[in-house]
Formats: sequence, C-alpha cells, structure tokens
Amino acid sequence: MSTRYKFTIEYQGTDYYGWQRQPDLPTIQGEIEKDIHAFSGQTIEVTSAGRTDAGVHARGQIAHVDLEEFTKPMEPFAITKAINAHLLPQPISILSTEIVADDFHARFAAKNKLYAYRIINRQAFLTFDKKRAWHIKRPLDTNAMNEAAQLILGKHDFSTFRDAQCQANNPIRTLDRLDVQSFQTAQGAQEIFIEAEAMSFLHHMVRNIVGTLTLVGEGKWNPQDILKALNAKDRTKGGPTAPADGLYLVRIDYK
Repeated sequence: MSTRYKFTIEYQGTDYYGWQRQPDLPTIQGEIEKDIHAFSGQTIEVTSAGRTDAGVHARGQIAHVDLEEFTKPMEPFAITKAINAHLLPQPISILSTEIVADDFHARFAAKNKLYAYRIINRQAFLTFDKKRAWHIKRPLDTNAMNEAAQLILGKHDFSTFRDAQCQANNPIRTLDRLDVQSFQTAQGAQEIFIEAEAMSFLHHMVRNIVGTLTLVGEGKWNPQDILKALNAKDRTKGGPTAPADGLYLVRIDYK
C-alpha cells in the first residue's frame, strides 16, 4: 500500500535544465527522483505544481509523490532528512514533507501561485547575486513601472506575453496582483521586486511582462503603452523576455 506525500521544495535553478526530467541532462525532478530511489529503492515519479524553466529558482515549489511502505516505519520528518542527505551538496532542498489525501494533486489542486522577479539596478557587475537577479545598469523609474503594471490586472487574453512555444489551450488568464517595489541597498544600488499572483500563468508570461515593464522604467514606453501591447494580442508587440536568472516561484496556495 502506498502513501501520498506533499513536498515543499527550494532550489537554485542556475545549473539545471528546468524542473522536468530530461534524458542525460540535470533537472530538478530528475535529481529528486534519483535520490528518493537512492534511499528507498523505489522508482517513482515526482509530480510538481508547475514546471519551472532552465535557470529559474524556487523558494516554495510544491510536489507530490506516492511511496510504498518502508521496511521500518518513517515519519515525514525522517523522509525529509533522508532525501536531503542524498541531495547534498546540490542546491536543492526538501523543506518539509507531509502526508496528504490520496486524491491530492500538486498541480490540479493549486488555487494560487506567487512569482517574484528580482532586478538589481546598478553600474557595477553582480558578485553575490550573479545568476540570481537581472542586472540592469540603466536607471529604472519604478513608480512608472508600477503604474503600468496595474493597467493589465484582471482577466485578459495574454497572447502578447505568451511564449511562441506555449502549450496552453488558450491564452486567457486572470492576473490578480502585479506589484513593483524597490528599495535602496546599503551600497547605493536599487533593488527591484516584481511580484505576480494568479491561479495559473502562461509559458514565459511573467518574464515577458517584466521585460516589457523595463521599457516603461527606462522611459522608452509610457504606462499606457503596455495596455496597447496587451490589447494587440501579439507577442511581437510586447517587450523583451527577461532572463530566467531573476525569477523565483515563491508560494503556491491550495485553499
């Protein structure tokens, strides 16, 4: 008899080819499955709430797995420790493990997702935050970016911010929150956080929105231009795709 477990997972995606298992390439799913097999001898599939792209990070990815009974009973905390012992020294960590109902599904039961995007706005190149944020040297007007962000909230056809290879059945999504905040670091740089919340997102949707918002921040577009781009329903009318480095899957809600 098997038991279904829910994992909360943190990872730095820089050196991985995304979440989804791929032959002969390091991926988050592949590494976790390999290390579960290493400690339990079970060959299983780990199902996530969403597939993050190559280079994207997570602070709160959710996944579920069905494990057969162990030779000796193991509490969820012991399972967490056992998997993490095999994951080391990789930048992947199971933060928690809990027993859930057999019909729980990490992807289909999700009610809300929060993504955050980090931009560091300064002249000097990045050292500690290299591959963990988008480095932009040109000054950005975050007030104008936030004004533009509020114009595309709600239910829309987000084709302008959809990757050409997106496999979603339709481009309609409801964007519940899109906030642009900034603060000055002790060294005088501007660090910018863009937070996006929705039940689901299209492929590259957050990164394409962020790239477009930077055009507003640079003064190349005014805030109303992002609404024109949205209404065009044409990817070529939007801004560039922000690099994967700055994107984090922060939280997934189930109630």
